[in-house]
Amino acid sequence: MSAIPLTASGAERLQQELHRLKTVERPAIIEAIAEARAQGDLSENAEYDAARERQGFVEGRIQELEGTLSNAQIITPAELEVEGSIVFGATVEIEELESGQRLSYQIVGDVEADIRSNRISISSPVARALIGRAVGDVVEVKAPAGVREYEILGISYV
Repeated sequence: MSAIPLTASGAERLQQELHRLKTVERPAIIEAIAEARAQGDLSENAEYDAARERQGFVEGRIQELEGTLSNAQIITPAELEVEGSIVFGATVEIEELESGQRLSYQIVGDVEADIRSNRISISSPVARALIGRAVGDVVEVKAPAGVREYEILGISYV
């Protein structure tokens, strides 16, 4: 399996989720299964079926997180010595030229992308257009909604 790029904060979030699943969710599910078994006939026990289904989901997520973290390549943009250029992990402030709307995004790996938290995937059209660019550059992004132009207003390496 190839290396999975992650920011330090993204790796920390995944570690926290893994810890919660192993120490809180897993024991709660085991207890729920034990209680459902104590009720007798398992063939018509909805609580047992629900607990087993939840157990399958949690165990699958634990395996996924362990696999991701074992193959993670932690990238800290401040240590890359690329001052003035957009790289993986950088936070970028851009302005859409047509509407004047200002946006701020951190460019992260696929597994930690979350648009609600302004973290976009390195493989997204916007991130691909921004990588390697500098403040003042105008980039053209070919998105499903059409071509958009953005001016880069700022770059930070948090």
